[in-house]
Amino acid sequence: MIRPEDIQVAVLMGGLGTRLGTYTKQCPKPLVDVCGKPFFHYQLTLMAGQGFRKFLFLLGYKADMIEDYFGDGSAYGVSVRYCYDGKELLGTGGAIRRALPYLEDDFLLLYGDSFMDIDFSESLHRYEEGKRHGAKALMTVLYNHNQYDKSNVIMREGRLVLYDKEHPVSEMNAIDYGACIYEKSVFETFEENVKFDVSKVQNLLTQKEEMVPHVVTRRFYEIGSPESLKEFTEYVRYRFYEPHPAVFLDRDGVVNEIVFNEDTEQLDSPLCVEEFRFLPKAVEALHILQEKGYYIFIVTNQPAAAKGKTTLCRLYDVNTHMIRLLQEKGIFIEEVEMCPHTDKEPIRTKYRELAVKCSCRKPGTGLFENIERKYKIDKENSYMAGDSFTDIAAGRKFGVKTVFIGNYKCDVCAKLEYNKPDFIFGDLYSFTDSL
Repeated sequence: MIRPEDIQVAVLMGGLGTRLGTYTKQCPKPLVDVCGKPFFHYQLTLMAGQGFRKFLFLLGYKADMIEDYFGDGSAYGVSVRYCYDGKELLGTGGAIRRALPYLEDDFLLLYGDSFMDIDFSESLHRYEEGKRHGAKALMTVLYNHNQYDKSNVIMREGRLVLYDKEHPVSEMNAIDYGACIYEKSVFETFEENVKFDVSKVQNLLTQKEEMVPHVVTRRFYEIGSPESLKEFTEYVRYRFYEPHPAVFLDRDGVVNEIVFNEDTEQLDSPLCVEEFRFLPKAVEALHILQEKGYYIFIVTNQPAAAKGKTTLCRLYDVNTHMIRLLQEKGIFIEEVEMCPHTDKEPIRTKYRELAVKCSCRKPGTGLFENIERKYKIDKENSYMAGDSFTDIAAGRKFGVKTVFIGNYKCDVCAKLEYNKPDFIFGDLYSFTDSL
């Protein structure tokens, strides 16, 4: 399994930023001020928090300023190397081709003027699975319906059918999100010192069916214009500098139904999209939370892939399916944090690396801490709501109020050493209605 610390992150930073006008006369786009920090500070901090350690910055305009600020990356707990454009600008594809001597066999490509907050571990896993079936690249895609920019991707039954930004067609229903993973060999076929755009590479890869998708659900931000810079600045101020209350929710048995697993003849989590069903009034409950101004986070233990019951991709699919269903109803889940590990030795699984003792599996607080690193949370007015003693124990350790959802039985009480949760409700709606 590819881990974030194992893969190199290449960042295109050579643009002139002419549409930003006066903002980029004195500095390059990645250093444009956003709430007292350079724009790319927020993306680099996010990536470091997810475990990425190796970065290659591809520089052009005012390269010395970027190198002076980020240095060797040690201030962020990462390593940063640099590659420089020559006298002639070669476009995004040409810049990558020029950087081949510095690139590793597989690399994640980002843009220095975009903020992309996704689960990159899922991207890495889907890329690795794609390579097993002959793919050479991965594209993150967002079903945007022309909302943030013009759609340029055809997605069909979960497959990436075509990317083409030069020749839009009516079937295009998604957009290239901006983060891709490539085999270095993809760029070795292009001639050196020839100007071309990376979109040409993406188009060719999709035509040859050598690029797989990772469907993401969060919008991206870019700072290509004064208007988009203002929008991102407002978002940063709200998210990173103003504290907000949050409700952390367990998923199965709280938001969605637990299903009968015919293989094990036991009740279980939904193991594929087709098995997912919301509990009665759960959607209404989530709407109430959103209306009352709470961040909504899902924190869920999902060891089914580690135990050999399903694939990790299917577990990711269930979460994506849930989020997209809610978005269609105007409800936005800020984050789904999933622990895929098991602390037991599995009998049958291809994911033996997931059979480990970890800090993220509830009643551990790792899932909560991952979220806290990325959001300004008012913990005093926040809640953890779940239907298990592990949910209550985790919430208590993290320092938020705890809510037991369901029938509070004596065996749960015993496991909690007879320390009751702060609140007990029969279902999620009853809890949210009381806030």
